[in-house]
Amino acid sequence: MGRKYFGTDGVRGKVGEPPITPEFVMHLGYAAGQVLVADRGSLPPNQHPTVLIGKDTRISGYMLEAALEAGLTAAGVNVLMTGPMPTPAVAYLTRALRLQAGVVISASHNPFEDNGIKFFSASGQKLPDSVEKAIEARLDFPINTVEARQLGRARRIEDAAARYIEFCKSTFPNHLDLRGMRIVVDCAHGATYHIAPHVLHELGAEVIAIGNEPNGYNINEKCGATHTSTLADAVGAHRADLGIALDGDGDRLMMADAKGRIYDGDQLVYVIARHRIQTGYMKGGVVGTLMTNLGTEHALARIQIPFERAKVGDRYVLERLQANGWTLGGETSGHILCLDKHTTGDGIVSALQVLRAIRETGETLDAFTTDLETYPQVMINVPVAKGFRLDAVPAVNASIGEAEAALGGSGRVVLRASGTEPLIRVMVEGQDADMVRHTAETIAAVVRAAAAAG
Repeated sequence: MGRKYFGTDGVRGKVGEPPITPEFVMHLGYAAGQVLVADRGSLPPNQHPTVLIGKDTRISGYMLEAALEAGLTAAGVNVLMTGPMPTPAVAYLTRALRLQAGVVISASHNPFEDNGIKFFSASGQKLPDSVEKAIEARLDFPINTVEARQLGRARRIEDAAARYIEFCKSTFPNHLDLRGMRIVVDCAHGATYHIAPHVLHELGAEVIAIGNEPNGYNINEKCGATHTSTLADAVGAHRADLGIALDGDGDRLMMADAKGRIYDGDQLVYVIARHRIQTGYMKGGVVGTLMTNLGTEHALARIQIPFERAKVGDRYVLERLQANGWTLGGETSGHILCLDKHTTGDGIVSALQVLRAIRETGETLDAFTTDLETYPQVMINVPVAKGFRLDAVPAVNASIGEAEAALGGSGRVVLRASGTEPLIRVMVEGQDADMVRHTAETIAAVVRAAAAAG
């Protein structure tokens, strides 16, 4: 059975439209609660499973939080609520508090009109496909509330932010600090607004916080990891040494140097990997995705670091890291996993690993990436109807074949369906920028025509 509601990053959509309605989310909470009750693990018979709920700063979070709480408690599950909290914080707290699961209400880098639900296991990792399928299977049945004596309880925990701030600081070496550094941090008016500035300040940095005034509607709006020009401008205006941009739920990272040059996930993974090779604590290789720039793969090979590609989505990067026994991987979009520090992608923790490299070596981001030549890469998003299948369109396959023949061995073509939106992403990269652009536009036009034809 395929997954009907869960994509690569949980259940996501536009608020008020299925599946992001209070009715469905309550049912989802109940179904998840049933799975947790059925799989109690080592819990004693008279103890309720407990789930942590965190959310980002979207106005719809209040509504969806209440719906989840109702569904989970109706299934006999206790609920702890944190209020606004980064996605990786929920993963950490679920594990630290020895809970049965964690839930995040967030649509990550998307605008406020969207929202979503994603789950973490007791170990602080994304749920495996098998558990998501088990939850979906229970959505076919109505809600049958447990008897009153078995209902779950709900309460808020007040020290969640402080716990997570201390955890983030613990991933930075005790012998280092950030004194003398002026750092701009763009919180995207999202869940890190009351976390990231404190972490950096308590490590000694002079912090200029922007994107730290959420109002429920401005999350990711012309700021954060998806709009890095705001960060670059702020770094220049404040004459800062560095800039850090996070996304709305805090699991993506982009950075800027003092000149305002932006460094994406590929480049930052390379910085961390190169530093770890230099200092002798690199474990194994690096996992990227189908979208990781070919230049990154070549640069890692030059410093003798193995590289492997996974499907797009940090859950698939995690799967390959675990299968290989490696600890470092990431996506161009800024999801970076340092499994020796955390169980999931964490923008703040990843930024601290880059800052460690800078502080221990005295090198700039520019110097660290001198040997990394990124190839021109063009991505075009083509809107399609839900359920559109690329493999059923011969004209698309033919255009891909022609493009690959033209690029020879000096480039790549990748087409994939988005896991969170009704889009086909057309990506072409190679050494000739004009050819890359022309090739991407040609393929996108074929996909667009196919989508219009139905």
